[in-house]
Amino acid sequence: MPDQSTPEAPAPSVPDNSSAQAAEAGGGSPKKAISRRRLLGTAGATGLALGAAGGAAGYTAAPSPAKVTPLSSLGTDRVSFHVKHQPGITTPLQSTGHLIAFDLAAGSGRKEAAALLRRWSDTARRLMAGKATAQDDTDVARDAGPSSLTVTFGFGHSFFARTGLEKQRPDALDPLPDFSSDHLDKKRSNGDLWVQISANDALVAFHALRAIQKDSGDAARVRWQMNGFNRSPGATARPMTARNLMGQLDGTRNPKQSDTDFDERIFVPESGDPAWMANGSYVVVRRIRMLLDDWEELSLKEQEEVMGRKKSSGAPLTGGSETTEPDLEKTDADGRLIIPINAHSRITRPDQNGGAAMLRRSYSFHDGFDADGVPDAGLLFVAWQADPLRGFVPVQRKLDRGDALSAFIRHEASGLFAVPGGAAEGEYVGQRLLEG
Repeated sequence: MPDQSTPEAPAPSVPDNSSAQAAEAGGGSPKKAISRRRLLGTAGATGLALGAAGGAAGYTAAPSPAKVTPLSSLGTDRVSFHVKHQPGITTPLQSTGHLIAFDLAAGSGRKEAAALLRRWSDTARRLMAGKATAQDDTDVARDAGPSSLTVTFGFGHSFFARTGLEKQRPDALDPLPDFSSDHLDKKRSNGDLWVQISANDALVAFHALRAIQKDSGDAARVRWQMNGFNRSPGATARPMTARNLMGQLDGTRNPKQSDTDFDERIFVPESGDPAWMANGSYVVVRRIRMLLDDWEELSLKEQEEVMGRKKSSGAPLTGGSETTEPDLEKTDADGRLIIPINAHSRITRPDQNGGAAMLRRSYSFHDGFDADGVPDAGLLFVAWQADPLRGFVPVQRKLDRGDALSAFIRHEASGLFAVPGGAAEGEYVGQRLLEG
């Protein structure tokens, strides 16, 4: 969680991804008795996906704000559909998000998939421009502007067999390895096709979600769908790193587009293999339940030792500000490490993981309470990288061996998708794959 989030100020209209600036967003801990609620499925939960205070655990793209934009102006912000990298990757993080996966229907193949992506791309282009859908618009977003709407499309591992395109399936899309602490629901994981819909207005986002679902027609059916949220741009007195549902600053160590190796870490090069993935990226999506009742039983000191950072400011326990590099070797008067050996910030630092990095662009979620009042809440982890075998996997393997945050989260769903580069004028997303 911390160490990878977004400052809260919205960016101006973004004509293309290249102009969407990403800014820095923004010894073990004490043991406690295991509560009855914690026993409900917490065993071995792993911590990467929250990125709680680490560097590599995740990063959310964010604007580089000068001042907070009044909320009344948010509706005018527009993101272009025809860009080098699909919108919704480096676009400043919006306040509302929907993630939805589809499976191709029985009898649907390459031809039907191409027609579907053509329909979806046309709908996305129209809605992102603040226009109505081509036909049967629901009027849900009537009177609203585009509100920074983005629609992003990806392909799952199973898509290629369903369409006879196995030879075009990237090696980087091989299924993620099993992690010992996973508690994954297969019905809410993976899928042939994946769509991310984000906007700064909930009605605009729902309008797009409904349009995409209707466009699927007889070609595909919904496999799973998840809803997320973040703080609204302009909700704070000054731009700052967002907080997650544990109350932690979430996103301090996000990579910036100004970093010399940003594109290398996040995007497939134009000369990449396969060719249809040029300028694309790979996204890992995980639904991570936060065991908030157990977390909130910890004292402030205990929570900070789990993270290795101050809860109030996000600064490392060794001192400084949110962006100060932690001193991992610093000890107290008794010779004990100030940042515990299993603190999340220590385990997830890029320099502790061979430089592994991800551009994290996650959403919080809350899906109600159970009969005992336990919240079903947490993080929809969304992390972008040029190669998951060099990004997500090595960090998650390290966290799988145990970090202090593991006892307070549970990975419940997972997916990996290949997201091709943006569509040029006159093209639809995935055209180079489906018609190549």
